[in-house]
Amino acid sequence: MNKQDVIEFFDRCASWWDADMIRSEELLRIILDNAGVRPGVHVLDVACGTGVLFPDYLSRGAASVTAIDISPEMARIAQEKYPQVRVICGDVETVEFGRQFDTVMVYNAFPHFPDPAALIRVLAGLVKPGGRLSIAHGMSRAALTKHHERASTVSIELLEETELAKLMEPWFRVDVVISNDRMYQVCGIKKE
Repeated sequence: MNKQDVIEFFDRCASWWDADMIRSEELLRIILDNAGVRPGVHVLDVACGTGVLFPDYLSRGAASVTAIDISPEMARIAQEKYPQVRVICGDVETVEFGRQFDTVMVYNAFPHFPDPAALIRVLAGLVKPGGRLSIAHGMSRAALTKHHERASTVSIELLEETELAKLMEPWFRVDVVISNDRMYQVCGIKKE
């Protein structure tokens, strides 16, 4: 998978992304609860798209929300919709943030990173000790695989939840592993 292809694909999708988004408030509540999004936390939203989770972070009282997306169009739309959120257009694997976060969320985006192990290493450095990393999808692995049939050049197959948990273990105490017919989520607490 070529990152330039990913950028171009999501730039093309950005204008209609929100209209095509299906939200399950129940699943998002579970995902955000498991991710530790609560009053006072500092959140980093990785591959934020058009900011679909921004209102959820803000309504839960996050102290700050920083977001990053590699697609200039996705980042532009997200920033226009939510000027109170710091949105960075860039590659999370190369941008220097100069800080760590209480919660790092990768929502509906993990398969668009070509090297899961490298991404986890980078994200581990962005989570404060005792903070949380959450990789989540608002659909099952099977549904996501079917959904990505039309985007096979810009995505890889989502790892089995046990494989992802194993990748996280050097840096995180994995405490949430969900893969069922409705959602997928693996979360861990950063080791001290």
